[in-house]
Formats: sequence, C-alpha cells, structure tokens
Amino acid sequence: MSRPNILLIHADQHRQDCVGVNGHPLLQTPALDRLARQGVNFSHAFTPIPVCTPARASLLTGTWPARHGCIANAGTEVHPPDRLELPTISGLLHDAGYTTGHVGKWHVLQNLGPTDFGVDDYIPEHGYRVWRSAQGLPPVPRTNGYFGEVDPAITPAQSALAWGADRTIDLLRRAAAGDRPFLIRWDPSEPHLPNVVPEPYASLYPPASTPPWPSFPDPLHAKPFIQQQQRRTWGIDGWSWEDWAPIVGRYLGEIALLDAQVGRILDELDQLGMAHNTLVVYSSDHGDLCGGHGLIDKHYVMYDDLVRVPFLARWPGVMPTDTVCDAFICSALDLAYTVCAAAGVEPPATFAGVDLRDQLTRPARADIFAVYYGNQMGLYSQRMVRNRRWKYVFNATAEDELYDLAHDPGEITNLAGCPEFAQVRQQMRLRLLAWMEQTQDQLLNEWIRRRLTTAGS
Repeated sequence: MSRPNILLIHADQHRQDCVGVNGHPLLQTPALDRLARQGVNFSHAFTPIPVCTPARASLLTGTWPARHGCIANAGTEVHPPDRLELPTISGLLHDAGYTTGHVGKWHVLQNLGPTDFGVDDYIPEHGYRVWRSAQGLPPVPRTNGYFGEVDPAITPAQSALAWGADRTIDLLRRAAAGDRPFLIRWDPSEPHLPNVVPEPYASLYPPASTPPWPSFPDPLHAKPFIQQQQRRTWGIDGWSWEDWAPIVGRYLGEIALLDAQVGRILDELDQLGMAHNTLVVYSSDHGDLCGGHGLIDKHYVMYDDLVRVPFLARWPGVMPTDTVCDAFICSALDLAYTVCAAAGVEPPATFAGVDLRDQLTRPARADIFAVYYGNQMGLYSQRMVRNRRWKYVFNATAEDELYDLAHDPGEITNLAGCPEFAQVRQQMRLRLLAWMEQTQDQLLNEWIRRRLTTAGS
C-alpha cells in the first residue's frame, strides 16, 4: 500500500460521553457513529493535560508539557514559550514529501503559526468573521456571555462549523488534484463554550428532555477548596439542573451540527475516491465540565468529564472495522506517534507515545496519566493516575482525591481520607511516583517525594 493520506479532525472540549456510540442517552451523531463502525472506537482515550494550548502543543510535538514548555494558556502568570525546539508532526511529514494543511484553531504559540512548523496551507478560524461580514451577516451574538444562546441570523450552512468544513473540503480537493499524500487538520473551536448555535440545532435537545450527567449533582464534600471557589468565580454556586439544562442542550446541539459537517467531509473523501487510502482520526484536546460536578469549562479538576476524550480512527485495510478497543490511549502523544509511523517516518526519540495499531492486540498500559499546572487563578499542580477501577489525583497544595470508578463512575465520593482505602491510596501514590521518576517530572523534589512515600501524609 502506498503511503496513506491522513485527515485529523481535532475538536475543542468534546466530552467522550457525547458521541452516540459512546452511549449518550439522547445525542445522535450519525457521522461519528459511521466512523466508529468503519474503524476503531478507542473507548479509553485521555488527554495528557486538560488545557487547550498545552494539549495542542503535545499533539504537535508528541511530548509531555514538561518537555515542550507550554503548561498553560496565554494570559496567565505562566506564558507559553516563544519557540518549540522540537520535531513536529507537520514538519516531519512536510519534509517527508506530504502536502500539509491546517484549518481552524491554532492556539499553540502566539508569535508563531502552523506555517512555521511545516504547514503549506493555513486557513485560520478568524477568516470566518471576515466571511460572515462579507455575506452581510451581523457578528456572532454574545449577549449571554459564556453560557451561550441562539444565533438567529444564520442557517446551519452559514455557521462557523460549516465554513470550516467547506475550507477543509477545498483543501481535500486540491490535494486530490496533486500527486503527493496529504496531512490535513481541521481544528474547529466547537463545541467549546459559549455554544452560540443556529436553529434547528439550538432547540434540538430541549431542556426538559436533557438528562443530568452522572456527575451531577456533587456536593464537593471533602474535595479541594478550589472546586467550590470555581463555582463562586463563575457565579454558578447553587445552580440546579434546570439552570444547567439549556446550556447543556446547546452544547449537545453544537455537537450535532459538528457531526453533520464531519459527515460532509467523509462524503467528500468518498466522492474523491480517497477514502480507501486515508487514515481518518476524530478526537479532541480535552472534554468539558458543562455542568458536571456543578462546574463549567475546565481547570483545577481531573474528572473524566474533562480528561476523557472521544477517539475514533478509520484506516481501511489496516485497522479493523466496527471494533471497540479499551486499551488506555494517551490521545495527543499516541496520535502524534501513529501519524509519523503511518507516514513511514521514524518517530523521533523525543516522542513519548505508542503506535495505535499495536494497541489493538498488545495494549501497552495498565494505567494512564494526566498533568495540570494551573491557569485562570494561578499555579496549581496536579498529577493523575487512573486504572480500570481507581483514580488517584495528587493535588500538591490540597487534599488528595481517590475515586472508586466501579462503584462511583460520577466521581462524587472522595475516598482518599477513608482509612479502609489507605492501602489503595498508597499503591496509587507509588505508581504515580514511579511514573514521575520515569518522565523526569519537574514537580518531583524531596518534599513531594516524601509526601508520596509516607502513608497518611
């Protein structure tokens, strides 16, 4: 087989449980479900860090944030670096003869863009605003802040999602007319809040029929103070599900609109005769709380609402069809490694992931990790280790968290302070310590080591 084309659709803040095949009781996603039927649904994929800029830098470089240096979004007390002195998937494939394109969100470095990292054609998402104005359409409404609303001035075909899909299809058509394989990325900002959605998608999931997340409600008992503070900061303390349901409904509606555009792109691949030799991957930088645990957006938590992401891959003739793989996947790192390996490019020694093809028969991990450094309200170091049953969160400046996922999938009850689970907690701590040593985690100093190794501390 010739070197495959590669199409990456990388959404923003799409929860793992918000895909039809992943079991949402209401949401319908026929295009994503089709991708799962025709390929592999990696059901246990996790972001390396649940923040946009660091997660995107990890996908670009195949490395943990401690290596690439982007540990928070811009506008915080820690700024992204000026450069990334590491090999990147776009640069490596460009040098290997691939034509490369990027549509939509970048959000890695402020002073450098995709074309500085081997991308031939970059169509930034702010082009939609220019296009919208040229059509005589008013700006996107923002009367309800981050909580979203209806966009009454447009049809679905005039939405930012449809515009992004149109630009992606344009790149596919240009690539089809050439003689080189392609790496094309579409990174829509959706379904990141605020969800400003046209009809009929804005009303597709009415509040009265929108069920609560398994993590709602959560009294946040025996959990770090900052979680309660986040509610107060956002002005959502005491909200009922009736308050949340309209916001969640628009979030689901925007995912449905996104799914429709994914369907258009998949159809175009078929029509161009390229689907048979194209690796297609759909995933997200991280999830979204969107009312889970009574919280919004992200930050200062490691709940599955946030760290678990959808991950669907279709590669005809190479990956099986209609398959669910429950191997632990580090979404950004493993995707970067697989993209290089698929293109016949030796993944650099800096890459920390594994080839997804191997995970289908020889899973590499018994557990999965994630990191966090802080963002909107300052630095706040967290490290997470999760296996099939247990999740342990080390909060460097707050109490530990321990959840029994088999009996508490919503992660409501923190068991870290319960004597009967002290042994489990310490086992998870030592596993985390071993991983921090292996990855040369800069958080690991003599005080952190003492705390992780001393039972009861």
